[in-house]
Amino acid sequence: MDQSSKKSPQSHDLREARYGEFVSLLARHDQAIRRFVRSLLPTRDGVDDVMQETALECWKKFSEFAPKKSEDVVDEFIRWACVIARYKALSWSRDRARDRLVFREDVIDKLATSATSRLAHRDDQHRAVMTCLGKLTEDQRRLVLSVHSPGQSVSKIAAETGEAARRLYSRVNVLRKRLLQCVQGQYASEVGHG
Repeated sequence: MDQSSKKSPQSHDLREARYGEFVSLLARHDQAIRRFVRSLLPTRDGVDDVMQETALECWKKFSEFAPKKSEDVVDEFIRWACVIARYKALSWSRDRARDRLVFREDVIDKLATSATSRLAHRDDQHRAVMTCLGKLTEDQRRLVLSVHSPGQSVSKIAAETGEAARRLYSRVNVLRKRLLQCVQGQYASEVGHG
């Protein structure tokens, strides 16, 4: 057997770890990438095909994926995968150019630019929300998020703390207004400096 075809256990373990990282990132962002692909195609017909091709291409090129900072991995991955998805959508459209329901390349380019911009804005908005939630105390965060968290509710918190539910709902409304003002200010600040 040729020595070069043998792989050391360490390289196998490294490849397995890298594959695990890839699968985790892809699974975490599958819906966002799918929405991006859907925004590039005139119908839902090609979405699954383009997603499959995108996943395969992302895995083939994952060794080239190298974000500048480790904390940027999540944000960079989705942008990187969407660039690949864009080219796969273009390729899919070219292959079906005879079909009247396929967008021209320049339309797909414009849609991709718009979708990429929305992704960036969503990231900015998410950071603003997380920053503002971080400014609340743990009890305030739990209260304001209880309305949106499965298994949590204002009534449950009221029962635990002995406070009137009506009073807690009023506090939720005050916290929501405070959060909205904070998020708007934070978002404006991030967009202005970004």
